[in-house]
Amino acid sequence: MAFPFPHDLAPRDSSALAEPRTLAPTRILIVDDSAVARALIARQIEPHDRFAIAGAVAHVDAALQFLAEQAVDIILLDVAMPGMDGITALPRLQAVGQGARIIIVSGSTPAGGAAAVQALAHGAADTLVKPKPQGLAEFGDALLQKLDALASCDERPIPIAAGIRRPVGHTLPKIIGIGASTGGIHALAKLLERIPANITVPIVVTQHLPATFMPYFAAQLAKGANRPCEVAEDLMRVRPGRIVIAPGDAHMTFVRLSDGGTAIRLKRDRARSGCLPSVDPMFASMATLWGTGAWGIVLTGMGRDGLEGATMLKQAGGRIIAQNRESAVVWGMPGAVVSRGLADLVLPPEEIGMMIAMGATA
Repeated sequence: MAFPFPHDLAPRDSSALAEPRTLAPTRILIVDDSAVARALIARQIEPHDRFAIAGAVAHVDAALQFLAEQAVDIILLDVAMPGMDGITALPRLQAVGQGARIIIVSGSTPAGGAAAVQALAHGAADTLVKPKPQGLAEFGDALLQKLDALASCDERPIPIAAGIRRPVGHTLPKIIGIGASTGGIHALAKLLERIPANITVPIVVTQHLPATFMPYFAAQLAKGANRPCEVAEDLMRVRPGRIVIAPGDAHMTFVRLSDGGTAIRLKRDRARSGCLPSVDPMFASMATLWGTGAWGIVLTGMGRDGLEGATMLKQAGGRIIAQNRESAVVWGMPGAVVSRGLADLVLPPEEIGMMIAMGATA
């Protein structure tokens, strides 16, 4: 998945506040049972000195052993391998890899397919389909683009304003809007699974994904959140207890109905962030219709989408909650709102969900 995001991202290491540092090459571990595939992938990376192949192994057990002894920044992981498959192994590799970001590189995860969504839901940062012989150049370009995007997460200092915290209170809002990009499916799952069924506040979500992913994404969220989840349609009514996600080819905004209810209006005009769908129009529309009765949540993702809308929502009296740096695959989007002093709280996704759950008993 590639989106036109600017790479204005923040690092995980807060020591970068002190002074600029010389960046070492991004260390990469290749995990694939095919020696041909390992060699092919390595050949796309080795000519570029900003990357270093730290290791190449044939199965998950070897990867776990390697990671117990050496640190890497990015893991390129196959799915179908002897022993433990790649998707099942994701949580273990994340734990042992201590923050290494994982890109699934497999023929089992075509773009838009259920397996790709499952991989992203289990914590993969991105997916990439293995190339056919005639598509090697395109594969190499796509691989380098994804590696550069993830590697850039460690290149900029964390803003001084990142420590700001404000009390949000436990009174639930009238609507909750969530924006996310890279790593967002996994973060959303952690957040939503903490919200009990008796909380009926409508939840609207803009997640940067192609349109082909959306049916599987909606099904994944519905299962994990234990509540209905639908892909937004024009003039669909916003209803209590449901999750609605923006389609992959339109922004989600809202209008007031004559009976006092609210309906969704889909728009396809260009957003200043360059994203489609964009978080900005969703937050801006929430600011207009709900104001103080709206919460905007910004989860992991590259770039600054959501910053403009969060500014408007904040000015209208709404509350902004951002994912914390340590739990984010990429701290670009939440880091942008934190750096502007817009975030009332900065928390990992599961704690955001717990905070919403506490509102049911307030």
